[in-house]
Amino acid sequence: MPFDYSLDFQNIDFRQHPELYRVGKGEQGVLLVEPYKSEILPHWRFKTPEIAKESSEKIYEMFLAYLEQDDFVGADMARKFIQMGYTRSRRYANHKSGRKYKKDSPKEILPYEVDPIKAESAAIFKIKWIQAKTNEKYLQFLAIHKQKYEV
Repeated sequence: MPFDYSLDFQNIDFRQHPELYRVGKGEQGVLLVEPYKSEILPHWRFKTPEIAKESSEKIYEMFLAYLEQDDFVGADMARKFIQMGYTRSRRYANHKSGRKYKKDSPKEILPYEVDPIKAESAAIFKIKWIQAKTNEKYLQFLAIHKQKYEV
């Protein structure tokens, strides 16, 4: 099932109502689902490789802690933040402004301006993202959640 953007995200505590959570694709809902957004977002940074390393390690620790608490939604949200660390730093690695498309021509891609520092940040997040998305316990919880709530 696709991510449900019609929910009242301002008033739903997904820790109390995991049945309302939909995984969606990629990073869908990463900045909507509470209380996880507020717990994880303060740790999400990628400006330099050092900051990216600290950030990705902290969020991965949170990912593992959510799994230990049998909190699939929290683990999935941490996985999404790690993935977003990769995709956003990769975007800035390719486009200094962070914008991929021209303002006046949204289908035309801006020229690449390679930033090796952001590329290194992206590589750091990518390692943690792969660890998270292939974690056995996470994969088991993902299958259970989809079977139970996303049929």
